Amino acid sequence: MNKGKVLMAMSGGIDSTMASLLLHEEGYEIIGLTMKTWDYASSGGSKKETGCCSLDSINDARQLAVDCGFPHTILDIRDEFGDHIIDNFVDEYIAGRTPNPCVLCNTHIKWEALLKRADMLGCEFIATGHYAQVRKFNNRYVVSKGIDETKDQSYVLWGVTQECLKRTIFPMGKFHKEDIKKMAIDRGYSQLAAKSESYEICFIPDNDYRSFLKRRVKGLEDKVKGGDFVSTNGDVVGKHDGYPFYTIGQRKLGVSLGDNPTYVVGINEKENIVVVGSKEDLKKQEMYVRNINYVKSPNIINGTELLVKIRYKHVGEMATVINQGDNLKVLFHNKVEGIAPGQSAAFYEGDDLVAGGFIMKK
Repeated sequence: MNKGKVLMAMSGGIDSTMASLLLHEEGYEIIGLTMKTWDYASSGGSKKETGCCSLDSINDARQLAVDCGFPHTILDIRDEFGDHIIDNFVDEYIAGRTPNPCVLCNTHIKWEALLKRADMLGCEFIATGHYAQVRKFNNRYVVSKGIDETKDQSYVLWGVTQECLKRTIFPMGKFHKEDIKKMAIDRGYSQLAAKSESYEICFIPDNDYRSFLKRRVKGLEDKVKGGDFVSTNGDVVGKHDGYPFYTIGQRKLGVSLGDNPTYVVGINEKENIVVVGSKEDLKKQEMYVRNINYVKSPNIINGTELLVKIRYKHVGEMATVINQGDNLKVLFHNKVEGIAPGQSAAFYEGDDLVAGGFIMKK
């Protein structure tokens, strides 16, 4: 029985492949779409082309479509991706912040591109291989954690709009990763189960963002080199290579404040200063969040207590959330280590994603 027409985002990896298979088996009519977001040859890095935009991955996605008998197409969105995601990535580091390109890509590129093509192709739904769930609650579409806590990807989905969520299916959300691997093997796709997963930024395959910035912004190194490392009490303790090449929480800086490890605890881009301190100096109890997207409800009631995640792998910390105009003030119940401006903050009520936004500088 045909349950509807789905535009399936296919990267060639095990998750989107199995999502496609499962929806196909459930009776959905599938159209596979692989998005070409980046040309590795343009990155100038040294690592071999791998990941979602490689020719091998595109061929893997196409082969599954051939096996199952549904159409597959490739969508070139390199210009859209470059203009928005890569320019923002560079701009954020120049502003002394740590960017979150995956969140921005989901919000402004992938879902919008999928929805636009779904309409053109007459698809009722769009689907991805993310480990998350979506359901309707009080006339809104709510993202919830996938049941596999170790693979849950709801954190990177806080920016997806209600318009997109109401047409989104997440087949992987109700499975554990090990179950998916077993399903792949049972269906004859053991090579996918053996594929290693990439956690790098897709347009930096060698995982060296500093070299990427230098290649992308000509003369950047000369403009920012020779700045000061400054301790939290204001003492100059050394020279650094340029503030854009450092992130909050970074170690192995070539300077020492004594016997204990030294970390980056702050960045002052206006004066080309990198502030260093102890592990204790990394811990903060307060932060501010901008560009809020409300998922579960149109707003957050002032003084609500929610679990807040500040990184993808962060387990989260309970906090009291206070409305401040368009922004949110977050008062953690316990100090949190490594709050980095530019990264995402995701707010949870149980397993439900309530809202999200970008961490601000004070």
